[in-house]
Amino acid sequence: MSTQTTGPRTPEQRKRDTLHRLTHDVDAWVATADTDSGSPYLVPLSFRWEGESLLVATPDASVTGRNLRASGRARVGVGPTRDVIMIEGAVRALAEGELTREDLDAFAEQTGFDPRELDTVYTYFRITPQRIQAWREADELAGRELMRGGRWTV
Repeated sequence: MSTQTTGPRTPEQRKRDTLHRLTHDVDAWVATADTDSGSPYLVPLSFRWEGESLLVATPDASVTGRNLRASGRARVGVGPTRDVIMIEGAVRALAEGELTREDLDAFAEQTGFDPRELDTVYTYFRITPQRIQAWREADELAGRELMRGGRWTV
């Protein structure tokens, strides 16, 4: 997808572009915070868009895993600086058995990463967007909010 712009996109086009990116991209920056100190922590993770949420996996004992489980919140950045999607979401750790074999296979196929093949214990987390913003250039800062309170505004 080109980042060349000829003016701001309509809100409808931004939503279409956002859904396309979420469906086809596989890498994101996931920011969490320690609930005691508030210390931020940022890591790249693979994700799979499930239509209404992102599915990610991280080592259960990692800082990110602990933060996601403790706070139940994350901020996610998808795309380059000049074509970014920012997501603030509610997070839920998925218990073993909540995902079907087909879900796990689809995650592995799309992301090229299969935690089931590793010795480290991984936990899958579902991130459900509560707020989504998307913009390319300064001319798209106004109107960048596409979702608020978990509902599309477009």
